[in-house]
Amino acid sequence: MTTTTISPETAMVYLMVIVSASDRDMTDSELSKIGETARTLPAFEKYNEENLIRDAKNCAAILSEDEGLEAILGLVKEAIPETHLDTAYAVACDIAVADGRLEQEELQVLKVIRTYLGVNRLQAAAIEAAIVARTRAL
Repeated sequence: MTTTTISPETAMVYLMVIVSASDRDMTDSELSKIGETARTLPAFEKYNEENLIRDAKNCAAILSEDEGLEAILGLVKEAIPETHLDTAYAVACDIAVADGRLEQEELQVLKVIRTYLGVNRLQAAAIEAAIVARTRAL
């Protein structure tokens, strides 16, 4: 498998795709949230949204290969600056809760992402708590 360096924004798209695909059911709400995130989050201000479908397809192709998840995580870790690893984890968490439920597979992938990116448990807990608070319905 040949891999090349990707942009930080593409790396975050990859994270969103692997979380969405983790339970083998990429829901409309997850796909919508990926698009919304790429359009509105300041971390994506330099990202050309027209690349979203291409980047998602590239991620899916890599993911389908042997050790694809590890390859994606290697690309992500290389592309995202250390100062933004927590942002990348938050983006992944946002997609996990986008459809209103959190599946076991998504939790496992989030743990792998957190560990791989080196987001410590305290940071992860704060990010997770903020996302739960922000997405809780009355």
